[in-house]
Amino acid sequence: MILSPSFYRQEDVVQIARSLLGKVLVTKVEGSYTSGIIVETEAYEGITDKASHAFGGRRTSRTEIMYENGGVAYVYLCYGIHHLFNVITHTKGVPHAVLIRAIEPLKGLEIMLKRRHKLLLKPTLTNGPGVLSQALGITTKLNGKSLQGADLFIEDIGISLLPENIVATTRVGVAYAGKDALLPYRFYIQGNAFVGKAKGL
Repeated sequence: MILSPSFYRQEDVVQIARSLLGKVLVTKVEGSYTSGIIVETEAYEGITDKASHAFGGRRTSRTEIMYENGGVAYVYLCYGIHHLFNVITHTKGVPHAVLIRAIEPLKGLEIMLKRRHKLLLKPTLTNGPGVLSQALGITTKLNGKSLQGADLFIEDIGISLLPENIVATTRVGVAYAGKDALLPYRFYIQGNAFVGKAKGL
């Protein structure tokens, strides 16, 4: 079942980030269907969060999409190389987002291997936000796209996680955010091989 707009428009971005674990991210790019189970996420709490692109109400051509109603994609280029895929949450005017940091490949493995120039399935195929986007064919062309479309969506296939299966810890690469860098806004499935190796604070 494809997640409804109401899922994304909940107020608590931290809870959404946790709830996205075990859901399946699906893309259909240039006719190629690929998908993966979300195993690692990070929440970004908008205007009040120093780690967020929208901290302090910042609005640029890049971040304007963050102020739309929840349920659209925010894809941006990091270091001019990596396309990072985020889910916009909450309602119009509140720029909350969840970064999808890692997935476990599910369908379309041969396509993912080809896109990543790999021969064998190993965790490095999709264990980071940049490489998962490459594997799934996600680029900035999908920025602003609805998560209800035929080419990009997240679905619930009935994977159930117990609270003890979920680890909450600090986010990666946000030391500049001061005390906000210490917030336990990163979530991952304990013991999953495809969780990234990068450490928070």
